[in-house]
Amino acid sequence: MAETTASMTELLREMGQRARRASYAIAALPPAVKNDALERMAASFDANRERIKTENAKDLAAGEKNGLTPAMIDRLRLDDKGIDGLMRATREIAALPDPVGAIENMAVRPNGLQIGQVRAPIGVVGMIYESRPNVTLDAGALCLKSGNAAILRGGSEAFHSNTILATLMEEACRAAGIPEGAVQLIPTTDREAVGAMLKAEGLIDLIIPRGGKNLIRRVTQESVIPVIKHLDGNCTVYVDEFAELPMALDITINSKTHRYGVCNAAETLLVHAAVADKFLPLVLEALHAKDVRLHGCPRTMAAASYVEAATEEDWYAEYLAPEMAVKVVDSFDDAVEFINHYGSHHTESIVTRDMVRAQAFVRRVDSACVHVNCSTRFSDGGEYGLGAEIGISTDKLHARGPMGLRELTTAKWVVLGSGQTR
Repeated sequence: MAETTASMTELLREMGQRARRASYAIAALPPAVKNDALERMAASFDANRERIKTENAKDLAAGEKNGLTPAMIDRLRLDDKGIDGLMRATREIAALPDPVGAIENMAVRPNGLQIGQVRAPIGVVGMIYESRPNVTLDAGALCLKSGNAAILRGGSEAFHSNTILATLMEEACRAAGIPEGAVQLIPTTDREAVGAMLKAEGLIDLIIPRGGKNLIRRVTQESVIPVIKHLDGNCTVYVDEFAELPMALDITINSKTHRYGVCNAAETLLVHAAVADKFLPLVLEALHAKDVRLHGCPRTMAAASYVEAATEEDWYAEYLAPEMAVKVVDSFDDAVEFINHYGSHHTESIVTRDMVRAQAFVRRVDSACVHVNCSTRFSDGGEYGLGAEIGISTDKLHARGPMGLRELTTAKWVVLGSGQTR
C-alpha cells in the first residue's frame, strides 16, 4: 500500500507540474487558438465515432455485468446521439465569448487612478467525477476556453470511454499548438489516485467533485485544496394554492419523467392543501400511468390506492429513478420550510399565478436555482445560455448553480495610473 501511495503521489506530481507549466501558457493564449483546439476536438469526435463507441461498449458491458442501475447505464452510454451532443457542446463553448481579460467595475478615483477588476484563469483545476463520460469533454473544454489546465479523474465504470475522449482532446490540443499538459486524464482506476490528487497542494488550485454523496464526503474530508461541491439533486416542484393546474400538471410530469437519471429531475412534489383535492387525482394518475412509484403522506395516500407510505428517508431521497415523494402542505410557509429542511439546495420550482408569492419563494428558498412556472429540468448550463457546464454547484462560494466559463475564472484587481504616489 505504501508503495502504491508513493507511486500515485509521484504520478500526480508529474501531472501537476505539466499542468502548472501549461496553465501559464494557456492563460496568455488568444481566443482564436483555444477555439481552434475546440473545433479540432469536435471534428475528431466525428471522425472517430467507431473508436468511441467501441470503447464505450466495453464500459457498458462491464456496467451491466456489475449491476449498474438503468440510470447509471443511461448516463454512461455514448451512442451516435451522445457523440453528436459532444460535438455540439464543444462548438457551443468555442462560440461563447472568452471571459479571460474581461474588465469589470472600472471606476475613476478622485486622484485619477482607474481601478477595476479583470477576469483571470484559476490555474489548474482538478475534476473528480463518476459515470458520465461527457463530463470529460465538458470539464476539459470549459477549462481550456477559460484559460485553465485540467487534471481529470473519472470513475472506473467509464474508464475506457474517458480514456478515448481524453486522448482525442489531447491530440487536438497538440495540433493547435497548445502546450502538453493542458488536458490530462489520470490513467488509472486505482482509488489511491484520488487521495494523491487531493494532497497535490501547490500543483492543483481547485478541486471540483461531481458524483454521489460518498465521493463528495471523501473529497471534502481529505482535500487540502479548496473544493467546490456538486452534490445531489433532491429537487422539488411546489404547486401553490394560486397555481394554474394544467400548467402545474405539465411542469410536474416534465420535471419528473423527462429523464430520470439526472440531478435536475424533480424527486419531491409539494401540493398546497387548497388545491390538493383537485390536483392530486390528476397528477398521481398521470405519474402512475408512466410507471412512477409514488411515496406519499397520509393525505396523498388517501387520494390513490397505489401510493405507498413515505418514510423520513423518502423526503431526503435523490431517486434518479421513476420514483417520487408527494406531500400535501397546509401553507406556503410550510412548503418553504420543508424545502429548506429536506432539499439538497439544488433546484426548486414554484407553480403560481401570484407573482408576490413567486417573489417570496425566490427570496426565501435557499437553493442554487429557483424557478417560477417552469420545469426543474431547465437547471442546466446549456439551457441557461452558458454552453456546457462543468457541473451545478450546491456551494455558495465562489460559484453557485451551473458553472460555466465565467465561474472557472477569478478576478484580480488592476490599477491604472499616470504617476500617482501616496
